[in-house]
Amino acid sequence: MLADPRRSRLILINPGRTRPGTISIDRAVDRQESLALLPAVFQVFSITLNLVGEHEPSWAGQLPGVVTIPDADPLELWHDARFIASLTTSNTSLLFLGGAWLEEDVLIAALEGAKLGYDVRILADLSMARREADRQLVLDRLALHGILTTTLRQTLLEWAVCLGCPIARQNVQQLLIDPRTELS
Repeated sequence: MLADPRRSRLILINPGRTRPGTISIDRAVDRQESLALLPAVFQVFSITLNLVGEHEPSWAGQLPGVVTIPDADPLELWHDARFIASLTTSNTSLLFLGGAWLEEDVLIAALEGAKLGYDVRILADLSMARREADRQLVLDRLALHGILTTTLRQTLLEWAVCLGCPIARQNVQQLLIDPRTELS
């Protein structure tokens, strides 16, 4: 089943949290390419991007459609009134989660969201593990709970196809070739 962008929300937990040497060069390059695609989440699909936690990245103020909850505790995300209100006032049923740390904050947020009945997916390209050796263990555990792993690239294309909009599909295909493409 294709993810419907009209029911989707993107949530990045502690997206500015980094620690030198924690990820491979290849993973860092993939992450940077995926971060360059974030403006399309709002520009093409009008999807809200929630940034949660104290590690707000410098690029957050440059993106449209961003709602920050900087003082929310990611381990208590599902008890934060502001976060819950932002979900219940929309038609959100599908959550795309990423951030740091995958085996801590992202894991707990995903499991709690699934427990509450949300369809939860992990954005592997935007998720950093504190310990790279734990990464696959966490993804396997989440899969046991029906939480799928995907990438932002796959998600953008999935949303475009779901809408059946040739312009959205063309914009996404251009962005997948070159994330720096200016959208009209």
